[in-house]
Amino acid sequence: MRATARLVARADGHGRTVLPELRGESPLLLRQVPAGDGGVTVYVVGGAAGPLAGDELRLDVEVGPGAVVRVHTVAASIALPGRPGPVSRMLVRATVAAGATLRWLPEQLVAAAGCAHVGDAQVDVAEGGTLHWRDELICGRHGEQPGHAEVNTWVDLAGRPLLRQSLTVGPDVPGWAGPAVLGGAAATGSLLVVDPARPAEPPAVAGTVARLPLAGGLATLWTATAADAHTLRAYLEPPTENRSWCGGAPPEPVSDQHSLAGMGG
Repeated sequence: MRATARLVARADGHGRTVLPELRGESPLLLRQVPAGDGGVTVYVVGGAAGPLAGDELRLDVEVGPGAVVRVHTVAASIALPGRPGPVSRMLVRATVAAGATLRWLPEQLVAAAGCAHVGDAQVDVAEGGTLHWRDELICGRHGEQPGHAEVNTWVDLAGRPLLRQSLTVGPDVPGWAGPAVLGGAAATGSLLVVDPARPAEPPAVAGTVARLPLAGGLATLWTATAADAHTLRAYLEPPTENRSWCGGAPPEPVSDQHSLAGMGG
């Protein structure tokens, strides 16, 4: 199956965000829901099972100056096996203009046994743009080992590389569950926050959650591993004005950044 979807957001000049373009096709159906703060909230609705091996899916998101967009999914995505040979692919490409805000907070990706899936995200954030970008991977459904899943996230800020992150799990990947990667955890994820209004924060660790400043403090990356999806989500809820640490856990300051090198996520 091949499917594409596109979301374009613009500020209307009166404190509200409008969507001059919002289109999709199964299984990438886009639905706008009411939002009372002038921004817009869009849900990605899966119109079919999958992704299945052989699927080619693409979602483009463009957030213009001053626009505010939140993107969620109604349920977790389950990468499933399909016909032998081909992999399933999901590409998300997003641009965030100066003064714009994109909060990309979907439900988790579950790598079911036997799947072969590649998920790519390519994000360009202009100087002065705000981004919350969360990726979460669950390694297999309950009681099963995952298939092959590769998740790649590339983010540029003001035209320069900010984040290049890749994780691959599955029976054909040596050491993915070992201490150098996930340490036996069944769930892993990250939350990247680019927000010019937030002060820079030092690196810190709380249990299996790490906070890593990027680009000299212009952005912050949280990474985490957990035993299950529920715990992982608690770790990676975005910070707020009154809570700077994901999940509310008290951080332990890190004086030597090299001590973070052994953490998975």
